[in-house]
Formats: sequence, C-alpha cells, structure tokens
Amino acid sequence: MLRRHVVGMSVALALTLAVVPVVAFAASAGEPPNPYAQALEQAAVVANPDPKVVAALQRDLGLTADQALARLVNEAAAAQVEADYSARLGKNFGGLWVTGPTAELVLATTQSAGFSQITDLGAKPVLVSHSVNDLKAVTARFDKLARRMPAGVHVWYADITANKVVLQAKDLVAAQKFVDSSGVNAALVQLQKSEEQPRPFYDVRGGDAYYIGSSSRCSVGFAVNRPGSQGGFVTAGHCGNTGATTTGFNRVAQGTFRGSSFPGNDYAWVEVNSQWTPTNLVNGYSQGNITITGSTQAAVGASICRSGSTTQYHCGTIGAHNTSVTYPQGTITGVTRTSVCAEPGDSGGSFFSGNQAQGVTSGGSGNCSSGGTTFHQPVNEILQTYGLTLPGGTGTPTSTPTSTPTGTPPGGTWAPWTAYAAGATVTYDGASYRCLQSHTSQPGWTPPAVPALWQRI
Repeated sequence: MLRRHVVGMSVALALTLAVVPVVAFAASAGEPPNPYAQALEQAAVVANPDPKVVAALQRDLGLTADQALARLVNEAAAAQVEADYSARLGKNFGGLWVTGPTAELVLATTQSAGFSQITDLGAKPVLVSHSVNDLKAVTARFDKLARRMPAGVHVWYADITANKVVLQAKDLVAAQKFVDSSGVNAALVQLQKSEEQPRPFYDVRGGDAYYIGSSSRCSVGFAVNRPGSQGGFVTAGHCGNTGATTTGFNRVAQGTFRGSSFPGNDYAWVEVNSQWTPTNLVNGYSQGNITITGSTQAAVGASICRSGSTTQYHCGTIGAHNTSVTYPQGTITGVTRTSVCAEPGDSGGSFFSGNQAQGVTSGGSGNCSSGGTTFHQPVNEILQTYGLTLPGGTGTPTSTPTSTPTGTPPGGTWAPWTAYAAGATVTYDGASYRCLQSHTSQPGWTPPAVPALWQRI
C-alpha cells in the first residue's frame, strides 16, 4: 500500500444589422477619421459569430437574433476605441460603456463643453462629477486598507455608470464608519446592503492533492457524478474512513467520505460541497490537462499512465488484471498490477490508458527514482458499487448495488471480459439493454446488476 502522505451560425449573414447609427465625423485636413466609425466597419466586415453565442445571448439577455448580432458588432467596436477616447478626454474622462439591447456607446466626461466632441466621436455624451482617475484613487485606497475592512465587507468596485465607488456590506453603519476614517472623499462612495459571501470555485480534477485532517495527503482519482448529489471523486479506501472530511487547494473545505472499503478492497468516494465542480479532467502536470471520455478497461501489455500529487505524471504498462496483493493491513483482491512508479501521497490518484479511466492508485513497491510496481483498484467496480458515473457520461444510476451476482448469464448476447462502447446494445435474460458508459465487462457485471453501466430498453 502506498500510504497516504503525511505532511509536516458560423453565421455568414448579410449583415442587415441594427448597428447603432454613427454621427458623421467631418474631419479637418490632417485629423484622423472617426475611430469608432472605422471600428464599426471593421467589426461588421469580420462579423461571423458562432450560432451558439447568438443563441445564448437571445436566451440570457432576452434579445432577438438581430439585436444579438448588432450587439456583438458594437461591443467589438467599443473595445477598440476605449483607450483612444480615454486619451482624448484626458483628466476629464469619466468612463466608457455600452448600454441597451444593441450596445449603444456612451462616453462620460466631467466637462459639458466636451459634448460636441463626444457626439462627433459617435458616442452618447454623459456629464459626471468624478473622473475615472478619481474613482480609481478611492478603490486603490480601499485595497490598501483591505485588512481593516469591517467583517461582512467583501466587495468594492468603481461603478462608472453610477460614477461612484460601490462598497457592499452587511452592516452599513460599520461600513460608513470605515469610509469616514479611510481618508477618501465620502461623496465618491455608495454603500449597498448585501448578504453576499463570495467564495472561490474549484474544479475536481484527477491527480490533484487533497488532505484528510491536518496532516495526511492523498490524490484525487477521478471526478464523479451521482444523482441527488453535488458529485465528488473516487480515491483509495485507505486514505480515509467513511465520515472523514477533506480539504483541497489552499486547505479549502472540500468534502466528506461517503463510502470507504479497505482492506479487501481499496476504494472510496468523497462527496464535495457546492464550492467544487466535477470535471472530466486529469492533471497531467507538465503535460497539461488530460480529458477522460470513458472507462473501458485496457488489455494486459497496454500502456497506462498515472497522475498523483507527489510524483505527478508517469507511465508504464499493464502486467496483470485481477491481482491479489497483501499489505500489512490485509489482502486486497481484484487490483491491476502495473510497471508505473509511485510514492506516498500518490495514493488514490488517477490511472488511465489513453483517454480511458482505469483505476485509482492503491499501493506498490519501489519509487520513481529506481522504478517499481504499483497496483490500482479498477474504477468500474467503484462506479458500480456506489452508483456513480464519470462526468460527461450518459449513465444515470437508479440504485446502488450492494453485491454483484455471479455465475453464467442465463442467455443473451452480453458476455464478461468484453469491451462495450456507450450506446452499444445487448440482450440478457430475455431483455434488451443499452450501454450508458464505455467499459470492459467483468464476471457478475450483468446488465440488471449494474444500472450505472446499462439501461434497460
């Protein structure tokens, strides 16, 4: 056993777009043409948005297709001119933004005398009291005093459309006292009551480190989904007992062991909280992320790779399936023997062949300096035991099997030790089944016994 580590529309449209009209710019000799007009022309010429982007804007912003297309053109043009227009207005620049369904260009200034210039530049002029530089000075001051912020103040930002620095707080009285003592001009600050508690979001990714308690580290096997659950990941059973809690990156609260079996088996699954999102990725470290698309078991002699938080990414070959190995804690059966090296802390990490999940790191001998042998617990058994599926799979487990029937199939086309692709159909005991997740069948994994892998049709 590798002990857990203990740490000290491609739309080619003739663009009859509702582009915001631009006031003609009558440039004097030697003056540059209207940058916004030029940017609009360029954006309209190259406009060819992905249909999925247009559909998403229609869905989420309540736009028509024409409005969505026009908005994309106008937004692209506005992005091109912001730096130019800021330089033109100098210390009077109050911000640039777009508004309305089709993204009309707005340019703010602290001097109404500049309105005609702004109109000639193709934007709608707005008079404001404070420049962008004034707002930036306030946010910079708040950034410097962040450690002195009252509890419950989590967000502050320059809202150029309101011409204020917004400070969101649970306790407005405490927030106002802070503003008054901060040395900034309170006239530039707008307090907002907010119960928000922002937190970072993290991906569940195979091969990444996680921690059990204050001193033990293991590695994520593969992220998984489970009906009625946030999902989580599979890992080695020796990493933690059922009920143990885990933390992830930067020791952020992560999840709870919902099932664990060791010895006999060496597998477990951890349910994560809403701060974590399962993905179909494995951390290949220097090789980048590796996408997992299924869990078909590879043949003996096939190449296989492993990712773990101690030694990262290493590869080898499969020596034998259905191996039994005795650790000091007891015997583990049904594991796969490989020539991939591993070390403490890699426990629970991902074994994969190509883009197919194979198992979670159990234990072995040797190390990644001299080489060694490592065993992994096959992933399909873990998925079947706990009613789990890999992200991206179509399987929807309807029950959690607690035992696996054995014996010879009572008739049909299904057979053990056969590679089945998602969508394949078989018959078994007079009924037809569709494969939900690519896998290699094993004795006892009959279609009625493993609803995570087969759906009756």
